[in-house]
Amino acid sequence: MAGERRDPYRNFRFRIEVEGIQQAGFSEISGFDASLSVIEYREGNETITPRKLPGLAKYGNISLKWGVTDSLDMYNWMSESIQGKISRKTVTIIAINEEGGDVATWQVIEAWPSKYSAPSFKGTGNEVAIESLELAHEGMTRTK
Repeated sequence: MAGERRDPYRNFRFRIEVEGIQQAGFSEISGFDASLSVIEYREGNETITPRKLPGLAKYGNISLKWGVTDSLDMYNWMSESIQGKISRKTVTIIAINEEGGDVATWQVIEAWPSKYSAPSFKGTGNEVAIESLELAHEGMTRTK
């Protein structure tokens, strides 16, 4: 519709699906990005400005954070990796609108855990204990 106003989606309404893992809500996800390396090349008989060629695609590691519960699914995925049993999974990140519908989706392929962080504890604190997992992956696509 011409002239229709569309507000951007909120960054605090999202869910994450990890293939084969049942994990409750996540409090934060960050680091999912894609970039291309730039290769500068110049032959001796060309002008003084080098040509810029596309190099390899790079994908940033993704950090997931969640409040500690009795679920060990994410920790067990990391534990298996440490033991040499790398299990690559598809991770789907879904933005949700105000009505609760899926509105934007990113799919991360061949993801595997590369770092786990246990929560910090503080006797005088009143925050939620947070676990985190960093995922390496080989590609990201916006599917919706």
